Amino acid sequence: MATAKSKKTNSISSRDLKVKNFDPNSPGLKDANIFGLPFNTDESSIVLVPVPWEATVSYGGGTSDGPEAILEASAQVDLYHSEFPELWKQGIAMTDISKDLHKKSKSAKKSAAKIIDAFADGKSPAKDPKLKSLQEEVNAASASMISEVEAEVAKWMAKGKLVGMVGGDHSTPLGFFNALSKKYKNFGILQIDAHMDLRKAYEGFTYSHASIMYNALQLKQVSKLVQLGIRDYCAEEQAFAVANKKRVNVFTYADVRKSQYEGASWKAVCKKVIDALPEYVHVSFDIDGLDPKLCPHTGTPVPGGFEFHEITYLLSELAKSKKRIISFDLNEVGPGKDDWDGNVGARMLFHLCGVLAKSNGLIK
Repeated sequence: MATAKSKKTNSISSRDLKVKNFDPNSPGLKDANIFGLPFNTDESSIVLVPVPWEATVSYGGGTSDGPEAILEASAQVDLYHSEFPELWKQGIAMTDISKDLHKKSKSAKKSAAKIIDAFADGKSPAKDPKLKSLQEEVNAASASMISEVEAEVAKWMAKGKLVGMVGGDHSTPLGFFNALSKKYKNFGILQIDAHMDLRKAYEGFTYSHASIMYNALQLKQVSKLVQLGIRDYCAEEQAFAVANKKRVNVFTYADVRKSQYEGASWKAVCKKVIDALPEYVHVSFDIDGLDPKLCPHTGTPVPGGFEFHEITYLLSELAKSKKRIISFDLNEVGPGKDDWDGNVGARMLFHLCGVLAKSNGLIK
């Protein structure tokens, strides 16, 4: 016990010293951690786990480079946040982006592309041994990624850190959900997204990005899934949502806008969304929940979508409510030739860190 106490004291002292010597008004240093901050993971209250993965991508690619793009753009984010001016002092640090995981993603993506092309040609892996083998290879690689994410998240939670994840495509947080299910008897997921992601093994991939919420609901600890911004989905997903209406609450983009056109305020919409959530909430944020002008290179952009400050308002209201944000993931940021997508992603990430810290009493 004495040793553990000593380590904790040294860690706090180290962070306090860095807070004292750090100038938040200066440009971020290239060799600093995310947002140009000087803290390492041990000194930080919030630890971000990057997952550079997009094996089952079925439309636009590049989201495996999302964590790197966000990290690079984050140095341009000013640390004074009007809602959370003391946030940076709590310490935010991202773990190393795994080159090995990125490499495995590229390999699996090549195999997955062959299967996706075969489906487009009317061929079925069930009738082709070579395609079946490739399918199994992709599923095994995805399962390995999920296990790796679960272990990494569990490690930081065990150290008392608040954890956020930066993807990658939207298949990446399943391991996160697995880790949460071993800590919480029940929790809800607030999914901000253009898509339901309720397909079962889409294109034959058990852990497809289009199946993340179907897979999440296989965990009995996920007591509620609240989907916001949905505007592109299939009949299978609609039927699944209806059949599971006690656990799935869908706020489609069309319905939200219709209620506003008829007089509802955004505050009233946010209250309905928040009221539908249980006490403990994980925020799963697919960047395509925003208007595509804010994320033009995301994997599967869809017309419509929310403005940046509509979502930050919602998240802030959630942080002020009696619900508790236990964690979050931000995914599907696909960098283009410029740094626009990474810039938007980094700024949304900073706000997510702010609401996570506020909801857990680290800041006022």
